[in-house]
Amino acid sequence: MNDAVLTNQTVTAQKIAPPAISVRGLVKHFGDVKALDGIDLDVPSGMIFAILGPNGAGKTTLIRVLATLLSPDAGSADVMGHDLVADPQGVRGVIAMTGQFASLDEDLTGRENLLMLARLWGFAGQAAKRRADELLAAFDLSDAAKKQVKSYSGGMRRRLDIAASLVVTPGILFLDEPTTGLDPKARQGVWRMIRQLAQSGVTVLLTTQYLEEADQLAARIAVIDHGRKIAEGTSRELKAEIGSGFLHVALADQARLDEAADILEARLGNSVQRNAEGAQLSVVAETPQAANEALAALIAGGIELADFSMGSPSLDEVFFALTGQGLEDEKQGEEE
Repeated sequence: MNDAVLTNQTVTAQKIAPPAISVRGLVKHFGDVKALDGIDLDVPSGMIFAILGPNGAGKTTLIRVLATLLSPDAGSADVMGHDLVADPQGVRGVIAMTGQFASLDEDLTGRENLLMLARLWGFAGQAAKRRADELLAAFDLSDAAKKQVKSYSGGMRRRLDIAASLVVTPGILFLDEPTTGLDPKARQGVWRMIRQLAQSGVTVLLTTQYLEEADQLAARIAVIDHGRKIAEGTSRELKAEIGSGFLHVALADQARLDEAADILEARLGNSVQRNAEGAQLSVVAETPQAANEALAALIAGGIELADFSMGSPSLDEVFFALTGQGLEDEKQGEEE
């Protein structure tokens, strides 16, 4: 992607002192459900900042409130110098948002979609055409410019959807689960574009259900659960918080998973996390001796091991330790 096309005559992130987003005590109710329960957050300018949380934790609600799509019930937020409640129009002038579902007209071509949005943003005829062509080139969509969006692959639609958010270059881009449903190759392409956006000065606040996505992209990660922020830091800092001693065990017989988990919990006194992809268990082991004793107990119980190792926790194991569930359990969608 050509970084030069990401800037135009609009406001740029470099002119605004950090943090780009400052949130204090943000609250949002849906009936009796408190979707946001006093969220505090600071997002520095030019950073990729990830929000992780289980299904229904409030991730999408937070994004929608900050994007002025929902009004907060209490608390305050400053978005690039604009008060969220007192100056929502000012906030809208410096942000863009790409939601979980593409907001494109499938009967139009890719170029027609971008032309329409450029005209709505006030670009004159030739200027609108130039901006549409710049974005198509930047997102490797020039060859598909004249094809109807309904013929696009999932990755192409996602790239066009993000391009549509950048017709006017924002100071802040909100991305709500930007790569959900994409194959690994398409996901890598979107990641590359997100990194380039941040390098050009755009602040990116994203929610994600992919652990690797947060690890690969985000300079900082906030974990929220039941509407509250329960942890924040770099991926390395979050992993260090729960210690470095993790015993990882793979069983030869998946039918004995429950039995093995019971033995490990009894021996080590910590909750065992189960990997959704197979007969694999992970648990905190305070010392190598404790890990050895737990492995000996498994063998004494006649449980055959396919593999085992000691190492640092993964981001999923951090998430499990903080919330009591793994991110693999998270499903697309939020409380709205």
